Amino acid sequence: MEVLTITDFLNYFTNNSEQIFDYTLEHIQLVGLAIIISILIGVPLGIYLTTNDELASTVLQITSIIMTIPSIALFGIMIPILSIIGQGIGFLPALIALILYSQLPIIRNTYTGIKDVDPNIRDAAQGIGMTTVQRLWKVEIPNAMPLIMAGVRTATILNIGIGAIAAYIGAGGLGSLINQGISRSNNTMVLVGAIVVSILAIIADLVLKYIQKKFTPKGG
Repeated sequence: MEVLTITDFLNYFTNNSEQIFDYTLEHIQLVGLAIIISILIGVPLGIYLTTNDELASTVLQITSIIMTIPSIALFGIMIPILSIIGQGIGFLPALIALILYSQLPIIRNTYTGIKDVDPNIRDAAQGIGMTTVQRLWKVEIPNAMPLIMAGVRTATILNIGIGAIAAYIGAGGLGSLINQGISRSNNTMVLVGAIVVSILAIIADLVLKYIQKKFTPKGG
């Protein structure tokens, strides 16, 4: 069995830093685009679902089911479907899969956050003449922001991990490093890839935590 040392890691990082950097950028591009699209879909949908509890229950059940589907299986389902437009493997199926996996935490937390806003605060906003839209933007969303951002953070960390698996369908990213390491029986490559994925997840969580604090009202 190959015994790995810190020197092995440092040597590999030094000799392959450009390749690791390129894979990291690919990973960030895939996950970042997926999260942006997921927010644009999930937050408005979560807000709308607060007006229809029956529909909310159905949507949350569907997104929960999607979360239980193994990523490899979901990629496999997409291959024949997207092959119709010549995109069975690569960036697009990985992007769609990450968007689907992101919906549950974002929709659920948005829905719960808006629902849990203190009714007295709503009444006060209505009492000073705010319209429904004004109340939403100036009162409900700011008060729900911590929970909404918690959902975004969960989705982001989840996608960074799943994004590594997407390398198996040619989506690139840090998973390519892990995949190559497995195929070559190179434990150093595998562990370097795994460590960089973990560091990326930690950095993303810290950045989103900072954004959450920045946009959360004082005392919220």
